[in-house]
Amino acid sequence: MKTPFFQRYLLIASIFLVIGIAIIIQMVRIQHSEAAAALLKQADMYGVETRTIYPERGSIFDRQGHLLAGNETVYEVGVDLAQVTDPDTIAATVSSLLGVDYIQARDAAKRPYVEGKTVYAVLADFATSAQVEQLTNLQKDYADQALHTRNGEKAPSLAGLVFSPHLKRSYPEKELASNVVGFYKYLDREGGRGFFGVEEKYNDLLSGTPQRVRIPYDPNKAREIPQIPPGASLILTIDREIQAMTERVLDHALKTTGAVNGTIIIEDPNTGELLAIATTPRMDLNQYWKFGEIFPNPTPFDRTVGTTYEPGSVFKILTMASALDNGAVTPDTNFVDTGTFEIGGAYIHNWDGGAWGPQDMTGCLRHSLNVCLAWTASKLGPDNFYKYIQAFGIGHQTGVDLAGEVSYPIRIPGDGQWILMDLGTNSFGQGIAVTPIEMVMAISAVANNDGKMMGPHVLKAMIDNGRQYNTTPQVVGTPIKAETAKTLTGMLTRSLEEESSDALVPGYRVAGKTGTAEIPGPGGYESNLTNASFAGWGPIDDPRFLVYIWLEKPESSIWGSVVAAPVFSETVKNLVVLMDIPPDNVRQTLHGQ
Repeated sequence: MKTPFFQRYLLIASIFLVIGIAIIIQMVRIQHSEAAAALLKQADMYGVETRTIYPERGSIFDRQGHLLAGNETVYEVGVDLAQVTDPDTIAATVSSLLGVDYIQARDAAKRPYVEGKTVYAVLADFATSAQVEQLTNLQKDYADQALHTRNGEKAPSLAGLVFSPHLKRSYPEKELASNVVGFYKYLDREGGRGFFGVEEKYNDLLSGTPQRVRIPYDPNKAREIPQIPPGASLILTIDREIQAMTERVLDHALKTTGAVNGTIIIEDPNTGELLAIATTPRMDLNQYWKFGEIFPNPTPFDRTVGTTYEPGSVFKILTMASALDNGAVTPDTNFVDTGTFEIGGAYIHNWDGGAWGPQDMTGCLRHSLNVCLAWTASKLGPDNFYKYIQAFGIGHQTGVDLAGEVSYPIRIPGDGQWILMDLGTNSFGQGIAVTPIEMVMAISAVANNDGKMMGPHVLKAMIDNGRQYNTTPQVVGTPIKAETAKTLTGMLTRSLEEESSDALVPGYRVAGKTGTAEIPGPGGYESNLTNASFAGWGPIDDPRFLVYIWLEKPESSIWGSVVAAPVFSETVKNLVVLMDIPPDNVRQTLHGQ
């Protein structure tokens, strides 16, 4: 039974609750009343403005802590009109040192001072610390000189010249990893935002939360701008040294092969972490306004996520993985290559137009036989083939955390556009379009020897309010069994070794597959223009890297085995040093194998 005291307490608490709610309602009503609006407007008449204060934009680092994007202090140069005595000298000085228009600067400095209204004028912005130091020294020198002038003489004066510091986005590595980082339009101080790459994808995190404050127009009366928390900083999976090496290798490859563009992606297939993404063209992010010159429409900013292409024979990795996993074939399955395979009324031929006779499945991969892979896909059947291909994520975006990702849908049985011939051509990467990052994600299920497809990502960790939040690797699918992945890795390793491929790396066993795809044009496929690719990974007993290479329209040779395979070898030779991966025999000895 409740006591009288409890009832009294409850009554008192209820009264206070009602009073508190009434106070809150009244405060909200007052703040949004016409009287409040009138007071704010009246305040503006006395030289007070409402200004949005933007937090410091978060920095971007590579996985080792090297700064890829940060902020540097620059200055707005203006005049306190009440203090100006020599507008001509001010105009001449800022015109000489800052490159501004003399007439415009003089007119701004000559504006009449009106208390509470016209008290300040901007002359220039984004002046460097060195330039402001020069102006400050000149201002002091002129002031000292004025003290020693005779009566009647007029000394030059920079009185009234004031400097307001603010931050500008800075990219100390310039072009390095520019396609990954993207850029921030810092010249637009109020409407600036990130474009492309990480700057766009994580713009909201980097920019933080702006606040609106009321500040007097007169800089001498302005109170200190309140400090607000900066935006979150990002730590990327990209390794600066690996990125720089990869860009050097790619640039050399373009020079020696004559390819018009190229891409190299390096991923840890066990986690999906992207260690390097090198592509062309690239730009100095500090001069982002040149974007239109370097990337004329329709050139994508990042080909790894923004361009689809027919991959050619690297796609055979997925076809063979599907057939092995389903049991349609085994490594020892025999096939007699007659040089032609008919499917859906169309005839499939090999890359050289020849017949290769009896082959097992490893031989089909080693010689990259289109006829054999089309036969393999037919053994698997259309429903199973496309079920596996979709399980590998083909035809869909990967969800990689980079802005501008595109995808191209695949034709499948039952959608009205698919025909049986597609099964044959799709089996060896023709008539199907992918992005390089799509292929990397799909092949990761094979490369990690585990059958698990890892989501590719560039964000390793986020730092917000002094706390670090690490990204958890995501398994986005398990299209094949681990046993299938290990079996196919062994087959692709032997195929490289038995043909003495230019992709081989001394001291390390690696697996991989070349790709050569004709490029479709208005009149059909252009036989003299190709996309040359290579996908490879290793060491095969303990995979640490997956490397994907795409060279567009090489001139020295049309074949991926000639132009792309050596690029893989060169990349991995450097990569094992940077990743501190000992040769197989040393590593196995250390592990007691």
